[in-house]
Amino acid sequence: MRPRPRPPVNGRGIFSGTGLIVTGLAATVVALLVPLWSYAERQDDPASASVLSAQTVTTPYGPLSAQDRDFVTKVRLAGLWELPAGQLAQSKGTTPAVRTAGRHLVDGHTSLDAHVRTVATQLGIALPNEPNEQQKQWLATLEGAQGQDFDRQFAGILRLAHGRVFSLVAQIRAGTQNSLVRDLADDANATVLDHIRVLEATGYVDFGALARDLAASASPVPTPSEVDPGAAVPVEPSAADPSAGQASQTRTSPGETVPLPPATSGPPPATSSP
Repeated sequence: MRPRPRPPVNGRGIFSGTGLIVTGLAATVVALLVPLWSYAERQDDPASASVLSAQTVTTPYGPLSAQDRDFVTKVRLAGLWELPAGQLAQSKGTTPAVRTAGRHLVDGHTSLDAHVRTVATQLGIALPNEPNEQQKQWLATLEGAQGQDFDRQFAGILRLAHGRVFSLVAQIRAGTQNSLVRDLADDANATVLDHIRVLEATGYVDFGALARDLAASASPVPTPSEVDPGAAVPVEPSAADPSAGQASQTRTSPGETVPLPPATSGPPPATSSP
């Protein structure tokens, strides 16, 4: 005789009390592990890493936003090409006004670059050591120009670049919460305004073309996608420059910087807690 099958016992199976508890625990473990796996994947994704780095960070000088850091980088970039452009104007300019404008660019960015490197060290911001591609093209244009064509190109290109950055300086100065960035914006504002005035005094600025170019491109000079993590090399005029009041005979090629000791870099500030 075959044994009769045993009837199901109530309280067993996945829908029993024990089964529901086990299922709930498994779901909880999955819910905890999936976000951790997803975050680990994001850490290897450059795009996600850039989003995380765009957060505002806490510093002893006040909150430091992504826009603040971008501004500090742009001030550095300005000196990397405008100082060599000023040296070209001192040696190639055909009028005293053009050479004077070149001297103002050299003097202004020598001082401003020292300031921005100090601020970057205190805030832990890595600075580039060469101009971006657009700025290299501008320097190449000036390097190839001669005579009055150089004068016109110099005044037009530099006045356009200063007009673009002028609005950015005002925006940062009005809204930053960081005292070091605020002081840097004050310095940059005075420097940019001085350069605008001496460039316009050359008589070569085409204000109609300038207005059209500024309207067509509302964004400031672009920042490079990658920044050299090494220490920033000071941007200063060549030691061969005879004097601040005379035209320099030193020629610089596009993107060239003076090989002086690097600036001291500082640790990055801690990310603020949400």
